[in-house]
Amino acid sequence: MIKLVIAEDQIIVRQGLKRLLEAQPDLKVVAEASNGQEAIEKVAAFNPDVLLMDVRMPVKDGVAATRQVVERFPNTKVLVLTTFDDEEYIEDAIRFGAMGYLLKDTPPKELADAIRAVHRGYTQLGPGLLKKVFPRQKIPKFSQKEDQKKVLALLSAREREVLSLIATGASNREIADILFISEKTVKNHITNILSCLNLRDRTQAAVFALSLVSLNDQNLNDD
Repeated sequence: MIKLVIAEDQIIVRQGLKRLLEAQPDLKVVAEASNGQEAIEKVAAFNPDVLLMDVRMPVKDGVAATRQVVERFPNTKVLVLTTFDDEEYIEDAIRFGAMGYLLKDTPPKELADAIRAVHRGYTQLGPGLLKKVFPRQKIPKFSQKEDQKKVLALLSAREREVLSLIATGASNREIADILFISEKTVKNHITNILSCLNLRDRTQAAVFALSLVSLNDQNLNDD
């Protein structure tokens, strides 16, 4: 059973989401929050697997709350669910550790599937949202698989593993635990990745990795 907390300031929307999600046999809403600060408190009290987070809320907005939840409660995955598709919101949410960003017009079945995917550690972005981030990130596009392979060839096998995990939203500590290496080594690998790929920061690396067809039809660990 996947335990959920819903952070949404509109009670009608919040209750509607609860009914839709609890129609799924493996999803259970354990608490609700009407603002970002309350969301943090509910996560502390109920230790949910996934937090559904709206963006614009009173007291504390969803992006700021996402940052605190990710820092304080690493076992809780944050999935943003909002009506706002502003590039800044998307970029900040991902940078602060959200595992996904969906719009509220997402069909119920797709939302449920996204929650399951986020719970398993996969990043989820709604249709068209990745393209919205590209202009801000100024990341080169690669349309041919051969070009993508050449780019990935710049990285070592271990760096490709790290890049793949960055794309899932894993923190440095989580990457270190998965690969059985130190956090300092993870940081060194990320520095090399950014340098080799001419990227500015971790967010660009995640978006770049998600843009590659290779992530869908080729394991980044392949030589």
